Amino acid sequence: MTVRFTTHLADGREIFYFDRLPGADRSAVDQRTDLPPAHTTSQIRWDPLFRDYTTVAGHRQQRTYKPPADLCPLCASKDGKHTEIPADDYEVVVFENRFPSYSLNSADVVPLIDEPPFRSGPGAGRAEVVAFTSNHDLPFSQLPPEHVRTVIDAWADRTTGLSAYGSIDYVFCFENRGEEIGVTLSHPHGQIYGYPFVPPRFYKAGEAFEHHLERAGTCLQCDLMKAECEDGSRIVTTSEHWVAYVPFAARWPYEVRLVPRRHVPDLPALDDAERDDLARTYLTVLKAFDGLFDTPTPYIAGWQQAPVRRAREVWHLAAEIFTIRRAPGKLKYLAGSESGAAVWVNDIAPETAAQRLREAVPT
Repeated sequence: MTVRFTTHLADGREIFYFDRLPGADRSAVDQRTDLPPAHTTSQIRWDPLFRDYTTVAGHRQQRTYKPPADLCPLCASKDGKHTEIPADDYEVVVFENRFPSYSLNSADVVPLIDEPPFRSGPGAGRAEVVAFTSNHDLPFSQLPPEHVRTVIDAWADRTTGLSAYGSIDYVFCFENRGEEIGVTLSHPHGQIYGYPFVPPRFYKAGEAFEHHLERAGTCLQCDLMKAECEDGSRIVTTSEHWVAYVPFAARWPYEVRLVPRRHVPDLPALDDAERDDLARTYLTVLKAFDGLFDTPTPYIAGWQQAPVRRAREVWHLAAEIFTIRRAPGKLKYLAGSESGAAVWVNDIAPETAAQRLREAVPT
């Protein structure tokens, strides 16, 4: 059973330590007494033409950018070097981002504008950083399964915690890995966003779930998973509780959808057996991605959970893992069609991608 210890950093931000077993001392006090309060100006603006949100967060220009390993803010504090994590060691840590895309405090400084066609308001959500391990050089794919289980418990715990805020409508747990993706900190980490709206892509997915239930009387995600298992050509790996496959209409060169066999809305709804199995299956998928090329594969992995307040009964949890690398030394760029028209052109057939991923699954 994962144990959580909660405390605060010098500027008042919350920090949560997650450990597999009780007994670890995580009570170290943040020694950075001169740390100024975080300044956030997060704002969300509505685009009435495309019915989409844009977040404006100019304060993020000041965030830490590619520091040397000995100045990494995600390593534990030791040898007189004080970081974002006061303890001298840790398993998994989650803390409020010092340069957040969204902040509950923005409601105090950002005005509400409702003068059509211009509508905007404070980005009253929350952005948290997840440090997966204290080992600066150990990628997620090389963590032991029992450690990954602690990460899963941390994701679930923070999903519940962020969902309790009245201004947060969607909780998104994700990891960016690799400089090609745009990562500015090399320490193994991810993020959790509590959006003050349901991101349009997930809003549309919720509508698809609802329409399919009305029309067919069944869960769309369940039906997709069943059809993929029956077809078999796009399956990457399966386990007792999980199925990983390349979607029939995959947008990215290598893209995997990881789905629980049981119909659950979000990570907190997973039971112990499903979380244990997920730790193993998730590692299998990440190792398959790393087996595609001679160098570590850059990827984005994110959890598509049910919105906090809508479509929860019809939603079926899934993870999406994809890479922008299409071949050794070649990236998939979002050029005219993708960036301008939001129409993806995939250079690799999903069936071919699935075969290559299956061949890269460790034995």
